[in-house]
Formats: sequence, structure tokens, C-alpha cells
Amino acid sequence: MVKISSTQPIRGVFWFRNDLRTHDLPALSQLCEHIDELAFVYVMATEKEYRQPDDVSSSKLVLPSEKRIQFLNECIDDLRTNLQELGHDLILLKGDPVTQLSAFCEQYKVTYIGVTEHAGFNERVQVQTLDEVLAHTEVIIGEGASMINEEQLPFSITGMPSTFSPFRRKIEKRLERTDDVLAPSISVTELPPPFVRGVSPDTLTNSPMAMQFFGGESAALRHLDNYFKHSHQASVYKETRNALDTWEHSTKFSPWLAHGCISPKTILKALVEYEEAIERNENTYWIYFELLWRDFFLHMQKRHTKSWFAFDGINGTLPSTDFKQSEFQRWCDGNTGYDIVDACMKQLSETGYMSNRGRQLVASCFVHELNLDWRYGASWFEHTLLDYDVASNWGNWQYLAGVGCDPRGHRQFNLEKQTQMYDPNGEFRNRWLK
Repeated sequence: MVKISSTQPIRGVFWFRNDLRTHDLPALSQLCEHIDELAFVYVMATEKEYRQPDDVSSSKLVLPSEKRIQFLNECIDDLRTNLQELGHDLILLKGDPVTQLSAFCEQYKVTYIGVTEHAGFNERVQVQTLDEVLAHTEVIIGEGASMINEEQLPFSITGMPSTFSPFRRKIEKRLERTDDVLAPSISVTELPPPFVRGVSPDTLTNSPMAMQFFGGESAALRHLDNYFKHSHQASVYKETRNALDTWEHSTKFSPWLAHGCISPKTILKALVEYEEAIERNENTYWIYFELLWRDFFLHMQKRHTKSWFAFDGINGTLPSTDFKQSEFQRWCDGNTGYDIVDACMKQLSETGYMSNRGRQLVASCFVHELNLDWRYGASWFEHTLLDYDVASNWGNWQYLAGVGCDPRGHRQFNLEKQTQMYDPNGEFRNRWLK
């Protein structure tokens, strides 16, 4: 029930981060139960706000690429449009989130601030710090980044299995694969003037994204509809997901998931509806399986905090690798001499995207053939990928480097064999090495 004040309306702020959507926001639903007036805020980072991984000194590694910034700007523009259609607006601030939000809440006498929980270490520290400095504002945190909430797990975060297979078995033994209840829509009025609109997003380019990616909740929901209602690609997903260079052979949800333009529960709901209406088989299960992998890394990041970025990873084993600027640059530019790796890296540079199979191959080459410090590879992906996600990106790189969740440790791919399996006719290499 909304609290009603006879003298002063109770004001709230919802702080968007990597949840750039208007649907399925539990923290927003909880916030709306306490307030009369509501403002929506997004804090745009400056260069110094981007995370610097420990002992990795080159700042250009973690600053987002122009393509990633463009995708983010598209997400923000779409979010503002969708909020305006609901009778609200989006206030854009710029700088350190704690500084900006604490000043905003103090200036406008905000009683509650709502935010979606984030798995990232620095992002969790931000919320904790904000909660400490806001003397007269209560912070409401809600889950919304994962398919399975922490409270649904059949174990504590500190007691969760250290590898994926036992994690999956325990989840599947205890939880049904059904569509979860989604959070309701916005239900309170916008804050009246003098609330300011804030700064404008920086627009770098208006050119369409390669690989058909366009940022925003609207594009995400259109793609969800096309994938499950206007194609049968889900029925063959496991068979086609390793394709290196096609749009339809994998789900392509990852860029929108990474920015929170669509929630994993919304995808699960559409998957269950597809299985009930069309077909449920091993291929459709594999979409759920991949969402479970994403959840696994998300909860593991929450468990291991700063060690997610440590050279020796989460298992404390120091790799026998080093950093060589010239070798690193050759890899970034796609000039390693391994054609399948070079083609994947040029695809990444031009599109901001690479298939999961491609990511495994270039990471294996980085660690084994080039013998480089895995953290620089993870940081380059953070810089370049449209679908960069702190938990999945750094978790997967640890996995390939032998310092993470892989029970076999230090996994290496035979690049020649992989080339024959996934590009036997050379079409992918010919396209990107021209």
C-alpha cells in the first residue's frame, strides 16, 4: 500500500544500471509500495568511473569501445522513450554514482531509492557506500539480473558448488523449469518540477550496428518475439549454436541481457511457452542450460568478490603466463598467424560481437599459444564486446586460463581441428581476413 502524507509527498528514485527496461523490475515494484512520487535516474560514467582490474595498468583496456558506447546510448534513448510513453522521464546524471545520487537525494528530499542488485564487486560496493552516506534515504535492493534468485537457490552463496555440473544438478533437482512471476509495471506518478532532466547522452554515431544488433528494450522484445514466435530455431539450437558467423543459428539475446534490456525470466517465460505450444526437446533445454551457466557465473561472482579479477583466479593457482605488449597487440588486431583466431578477432573489431565458439578459440590461443596474462584478454573483451557482462566474461576467461571453475583445468583447444570442424570450407576466414 502506498504511504500517504498529509503534508509532504513521499519521494522515491529508481536508479537504473544494467537493467535498462520497464518490465520485470522487482526493486521498482517494492519501491512503488512506499512512495507517492517517483523519478528515474541513470548515472553515466566518465573515464575514471570504469573499473580497473588489479595489476592491469593500461586504461584503454577497460574503457568501452565506440560500438559498445553506441549500443548503450541506444538502450538509454529507448528507455527514455518507453518511460515517456508511461508518463515518466529519465534523468541523466554524469560522474561518480555515489556522489551524484547522494547530492540528488539530498537536494530533492528523497526518502527511498530503489536499485536492482548487481553481481559485480565494484557495483555492489557502490550500493553499500551509497546506503552508508544517505542518512535520510532508505535503499531498496531487488533481484532482477538472474533467472534464479539467490533466495531460490538450494544452498547459500558461500556454500554453492565450485563447478557448474553439481550446481546444475542441484538446481534441476529442486526447481522446476517454469516461467517465474514477473514484477508488475510502474504504478506511481512522476515527480513534478523542479526535477531536472539532466545531461544528454553522448552520441558517437547513428550508423546501424553490424550483426543486426540495436540497443534497447523495444529491440530486445522484438527479437524475443521473432525468435520464439516466428521461427523454429529454438528446436535446433544445440545443433547450430556453434556457427561462427550467422545471425539465426544462436539466440543472440546476450547484448540485451548484458544491458538488462530484457530480463532472463522474460526469456524463460517465452521459452516455456514455446515448449508448450511447439516442441520441447534437447535443443530447447540447451537454451535453459545456457541461462543456467549465466546464473552460475553471476552467483559465483557474488561469492568470490575481488578474486574474480585476480591473476590466480578463484582457485589460487598462479598461471605461468606473462604480458608482452607486441604479442597482445597482434592478438587484438587479428594478426597472430592463426587464421581462425584472426578472423574471429577482426569480426569482433568490426561488429562488437563474436560467437561463443569463437571466444573459446581466441581465449585458448591467448593463454596457450601466445602465453599471455589472461586478464588482458578479459579486459579487451570488456572494452570491445557489446554483450560484456562482468560475471560471465571474467568467469569464462578464468575457466579457459585454468584458474576458475573448470574441473579439468587449463583447457586448450586444438586450433587446426577446430578450424576443420567449424569452418571446413574457409567461408568464415575468407570473409573476415580480406
